[in-house]
Amino acid sequence: MADLLTGDDFGAMFQTVRRSAFRLETRDRYDVPSEHERVRRFLVGDPDEDYLLAAHGWGAMTRAAAAEGRPFRRVRVVTVPLGDYSRYALWSAQGNLAAGEEIRYLDRDQADALGLPVRPPHDAWLFDDERVGVLRFDDEDHLLGAELLDDPTTVEQHRAWRDIAWKASVSRDEFLRSL
Repeated sequence: MADLLTGDDFGAMFQTVRRSAFRLETRDRYDVPSEHERVRRFLVGDPDEDYLLAAHGWGAMTRAAAAEGRPFRRVRVVTVPLGDYSRYALWSAQGNLAAGEEIRYLDRDQADALGLPVRPPHDAWLFDDERVGVLRFDDEDHLLGAELLDDPTTVEQHRAWRDIAWKASVSRDEFLRSL
């Protein structure tokens, strides 16, 4: 495995997006320390509604990017029935959507049938249709960093997966109605 971009180096990738960023999100769980309290509150029925409205870093960045015509999009591949983290992520997506990010949903079985890399999970960001940041995780679902790739074959494969996933996925609201 190549060197991984982490911390500020990985974060800088989002600041340099010129045209678009797309994430194929295929894991059912992410262990993000900054989310622990929000997930806990959600699971006990006391979701942090203020967080959805806050102008936190990610929301502020995606709001600015959307206003400048640089959309951030993602397709979340989920296992149905939803586990605890996926239920939390579905709820918290409201904040991302309000900030201008586009998030769609795709059932894991359907994604698998379409040939998307979901078993095992393969999370990646496609930046400007030119670079791919393949996200690497440890066995406890902690993000280790991103392997940045720009070889044409890898980029084209991720473009194809993006197009398949986007076409087959549905909006958050439509997905909620299907549950």
